[in-house]
Amino acid sequence: MNRAFIIDAHLDLAMNAIEWNRDLTLPLEKIREREMHLKDKNDRGRGTVCLPELRKGRVGLVVATQLARYTPSGGGGSMSGWNSPQQAWAMTQAQLTWYREMETLGEMVQITNRSQLDSHIALWDDATIADEKKPIGYILSLEGADSLVNISYLHKAYEYGLRAVGLSHFGPGRYAPGTKMEGALTPLGKDLLKEMGKLNLILDITHLTDEGFDQAIELYQGPVWASHHNARKIASSQRQLTDNQIKTLIARGAVIGGMLDCWAMDDRFIDMVSDPWQLNIRLENLVDHWDHICQLAGNSLHIALGTDLDGNFGTEQAPWDLNSIADLQKYQNILTGRGYKQKDIDNIFHENWLRFLRSAWS
Repeated sequence: MNRAFIIDAHLDLAMNAIEWNRDLTLPLEKIREREMHLKDKNDRGRGTVCLPELRKGRVGLVVATQLARYTPSGGGGSMSGWNSPQQAWAMTQAQLTWYREMETLGEMVQITNRSQLDSHIALWDDATIADEKKPIGYILSLEGADSLVNISYLHKAYEYGLRAVGLSHFGPGRYAPGTKMEGALTPLGKDLLKEMGKLNLILDITHLTDEGFDQAIELYQGPVWASHHNARKIASSQRQLTDNQIKTLIARGAVIGGMLDCWAMDDRFIDMVSDPWQLNIRLENLVDHWDHICQLAGNSLHIALGTDLDGNFGTEQAPWDLNSIADLQKYQNILTGRGYKQKDIDNIFHENWLRFLRSAWS
């Protein structure tokens, strides 16, 4: 079976490069080797993503993030952050500089409009050029808006190519509370949505509270996606989508990217305690979530990949049959075995994201 083109709608590449100090141009085994004796982070030596592995897996287009939280005085939930929005903005600019350096090297290319998107897909469809010589395309997304010091910074970010924004991440947020929190959008968040609409930015509803989700869907009339989300019917934490939320997103023409963090796939998994192999959490577990969404939709037009691989975890918290992001190609046989037709597989691998982007950028 030929390797299909894949779009992954959520990778924290710059965070890994800057904060984890990973040279993502290196082979994966070399990155792991350099981290062999490091103990500062739980996933040291267990990374799954680098630019060579993306090419090996034909993951030729990704939604790549900027991510920097602000921690208010008195604590900021389960994840730490910067002590001021200005510091958080500065971190996002360091991350942006890394993407620009990858462009300078010819490793990556930024995609900001439909013309660039179509040209990039045509390049990856060109079999006369080796995949190893093709740049990884990236669409820039801001995961959590804390770093936008004020609304004017949204325009600065748009000018350098930002095309998607999520209001929240983990814990309290300046624009919206996030995962493991409750509550509504802040007044700043409502103002930000208005300004995003003027720029036709994609709203990523990932990490919003249930109340924040309802408000954002009601207030925002622009394009909406869920970059990395699974079904709460199967993984019951508030971080995942309820059936009503899934139906709402389907009605809005959204696409939902399936994520490969084990706790988002299986309720039995406990962070930093469980072992994916012992619990037999495999790549196929995600198909259970896709099946559920397809049953609600009546088709395969709203599911795709948003893996979140190396998003503060590695192989210790990923399906045991995944060694690197290149193993996403295994989904061809897995999905065929589960009764998905080739058109459905194409939808999941790339067609659904492409249809969404072409519509949003029309």
